[in-house]
Amino acid sequence: MSANTNAAVLVLGDGTVYEGTAFGARTEGAGEVVFHTGMTGYQEILTDPSYAGQIVCMTYPEIGNTGCTPEDEESRGIFMRGFVVRDHVDFPSNWRSRESLNDYLARHRVPGISGIDTRALVRRLRTAGAMNGIIAQPPFDVAALRKRAAGLPSMAGLNLVDGVTCKEPYEWREGTEWTLAAPASGKRYRAVAYDYGIKRNILRELVNAGFDVTVVPANTPAKEVLARKPDGVFLSNGPGDPAAVTYAIPIVRELAQAKMPIFGICLGHQILGLALGGTTRKLRFGHHGANQPARDEQSRRVMIASENHGFAVDAKALAETGDVEVTHMNLNDRTIEGLRHRRLPLFSVQYHPEASPGPHDTAYLFRRFRDLVESSHA
Repeated sequence: MSANTNAAVLVLGDGTVYEGTAFGARTEGAGEVVFHTGMTGYQEILTDPSYAGQIVCMTYPEIGNTGCTPEDEESRGIFMRGFVVRDHVDFPSNWRSRESLNDYLARHRVPGISGIDTRALVRRLRTAGAMNGIIAQPPFDVAALRKRAAGLPSMAGLNLVDGVTCKEPYEWREGTEWTLAAPASGKRYRAVAYDYGIKRNILRELVNAGFDVTVVPANTPAKEVLARKPDGVFLSNGPGDPAAVTYAIPIVRELAQAKMPIFGICLGHQILGLALGGTTRKLRFGHHGANQPARDEQSRRVMIASENHGFAVDAKALAETGDVEVTHMNLNDRTIEGLRHRRLPLFSVQYHPEASPGPHDTAYLFRRFRDLVESSHA
């Protein structure tokens, strides 16, 4: 391989090798390789805890143009294992920029590789499915990297929530500076948000909808949450296999049995599905992007949604319970995008209505959560 000190390789579990140029941290990164189809928002993607344990390939070719700023961070850091781009731009042009992408990744100890044919990589992932890989810089032994990449554990069965959740409860009162939806007026309600890897814009949207939010660690017992006397409970997004977060399922089941109003997003949606008697399965290459078509099964309205998940709730197992209604479907692959209980005050969606940047078609769901809380207290 090249003796260039700026060289880097991405080695996949099937033995495929992509040669490119290193940027960011000069360190090794190993994880599941997935692709993201968003054209903007790379810093929000980098700081989304749902990407813990993964190497993300951006399909949009030029990344780094707008630099990085603390205002666009969705969490306290970067949890992904590596970043793959076609063209890395190291001279940002944006008055909000405080740091280049290269420096930002280096500071967070995340390796990047640029200059590879990302279209070829995406085609391989779409054909073979998401697979493990390793980003490395010289000196490296490609044969050894191939063997190690092939031996990395599957995302199935991995509980990655423990590595991203908060350690102690905290309060959140910050909303967004602007919103497309009318601001909530009147009484404010108390919500407890389970942090499975929560994004800050979810918290802002909850505040916009009229909630004062307390964020709690993922393993907080249901009795401790009920003792806080919240008006509703939110289940957040997060990384890894939902079925592996075994402690969360009985917690959510107990909250549901207490008739607590519940709203779940992404991993929270999957955990709610498991708590209601369903099962989950790993998708071939997952949904990672800002352009997924989600259809409301009642109104038949199709919304463009932002998504980031590698697992889905199984429709057959839920149908057998008789109490759960599928409210939204993905028109690309017919996976479940939304659930609602017929008797209990709870619902969930697989996509991200808080997407920033991204489509705002589904932002109304935060107001729907408030309406559910209000009706439950009527």
